[in-house]
Amino acid sequence: MGQTITEKIFSEHVGRKVKAGEIIRCDIDMVIGNDITTPISIRAFEESGATKLAKPDNFSIVMDHFIPAKDIASANQAKISREFAYKHDLKHFYDEKDMGIEHALLPEKGLVVPGDVIIGADSHTCTHGALGAFSTGMGSTDLAFAMITGGNWFRVPESIKVIFTGKPGKHVYGKDLILEIIRQIGVDGALYQTLEFTGDTIQYLNMDDRFSLCNMAIEAGAKSGIVAVDETTKAFLADKNLRDEPKYHYSDEDAHYVKTIEIDVSKLDPVIAYPHLPSNGKSIKQAVEDDLAVDQVFIGSCTNGRLGDLRMAAEIVKGKRVHKKTRMIVTPATQKILKQAEKEGLIDILIDAGAVVSNPTCGACLGGYMGILGDNERCISTTNRNFVGRMGARTSEIYLANSAVAAASAIAGKIVDPRDI
Repeated sequence: MGQTITEKIFSEHVGRKVKAGEIIRCDIDMVIGNDITTPISIRAFEESGATKLAKPDNFSIVMDHFIPAKDIASANQAKISREFAYKHDLKHFYDEKDMGIEHALLPEKGLVVPGDVIIGADSHTCTHGALGAFSTGMGSTDLAFAMITGGNWFRVPESIKVIFTGKPGKHVYGKDLILEIIRQIGVDGALYQTLEFTGDTIQYLNMDDRFSLCNMAIEAGAKSGIVAVDETTKAFLADKNLRDEPKYHYSDEDAHYVKTIEIDVSKLDPVIAYPHLPSNGKSIKQAVEDDLAVDQVFIGSCTNGRLGDLRMAAEIVKGKRVHKKTRMIVTPATQKILKQAEKEGLIDILIDAGAVVSNPTCGACLGGYMGILGDNERCISTTNRNFVGRMGARTSEIYLANSAVAAASAIAGKIVDPRDI
């Protein structure tokens, strides 16, 4: 029996052939914390009596949720991580001076390498599977264990093979593909399993699309999402100062999958996830028929805050004006993305159209700051979750969509199909 890409990654790390279902102890290549979750890890680390990080160059703290601090509590929370980073002379500590949303920043920095095993105390750590790595979210105390020992325990996940076929139509992106998967299998359809994305469609997906695809694997309950390395991946990595040598793994033809899902992408319209679950997906055509006015449009987050998203948004709003009853907030995922967007003139276009462009932060996505929704307000968002109260008031509504749909809806003041404008 052959192995999946996930089984091969773990096999390479433990030095023997492993299979799904096995419980193994495995070294970890990159441990990721942020300003929300790391203070708990630090407390557990220090209470254990540990004085040194097992693998300091393989540990990163990214200050991205409430930075710059939104209040005294968040400032004190951030202070804990800063003091720890300074005490241990942490090489990969990213604060306001070089800020970004962790799941966009670390690939940008070359800290995510194909073949890695990566954990982070953030559920969307699965984003990094887009680079052919096994990457998953764990709890803060799990993070502390890895900080102390350099490894952790895993049950090797079974895999679901997702076969995408056909070329995506206009304004159909990786976000739509993953929303369609979640619509089909539900928010618990891949519990503790890997969603392995394959098929001839992959060649049409740029890295922005692939990051979006893997980012939302967790919204189907998956342990991870993964895309095998190809020429697109290698081109993305070509200018990066990679932390380590990449290791390319590919599933065997006779590898075992618990399920296979096939989707003809050429027949797919943009998908909108209605409140209050990412699985409540409907075609853009349905949303247009429902005539849904929006109070706020948000383009950003670890799902869709990349340069391609900003380019798409600017292309759509150029020479137009955001609807008078609608707010448009744009959050680039990293400072590098923001600088490149400025260089290309995208920021001027967005601001001239009436958008507010913020610093890189997770703030609006998790209902922290920089875009809180009030009572009964409706938002179309490029984020990954639309749970009750996720972005503010419990009576507010969040509709998840790709960046083209969001930008077009900002101009119209209601959810519209970008293919019609």
